[in-house]
Amino acid sequence: MTATPRSLEITRIAAAAADSKQAENPVALDVSEPLPLADVFFLVSGRNEPNVRAIAEEVIEKLHDAGVNLLRREGLSEGRWALLDFGDLVVHVFHEEERLYYSLERLWKDCPVVPLSVSASL
Repeated sequence: MTATPRSLEITRIAAAAADSKQAENPVALDVSEPLPLADVFFLVSGRNEPNVRAIAEEVIEKLHDAGVNLLRREGLSEGRWALLDFGDLVVHVFHEEERLYYSLERLWKDCPVVPLSVSASL
């Protein structure tokens, strides 16, 4: 099983939104095979707490504009690790230190990487 075209589309919207707020090291993983509850994990880093919050809020806004409902969010107020659950897409916005500590890319290393093309046209 692979991520649906809609999941890939909203991942690209999230990537463009994160990029517009100077997010760093974006990685999208197709977790549809081992994880039946989501298709894609999108991971990105912010430089500091306000940047993490700004990235997360922009992703929420742009996906809302695209008709995607936010089901759950955790950690946004602390600005260290925001988890945004959009159903088929789960967005992790990390402070750099938390991303290194939790190393989700290592935990999900067997999952295929979803190519991201972030451009001003998205």
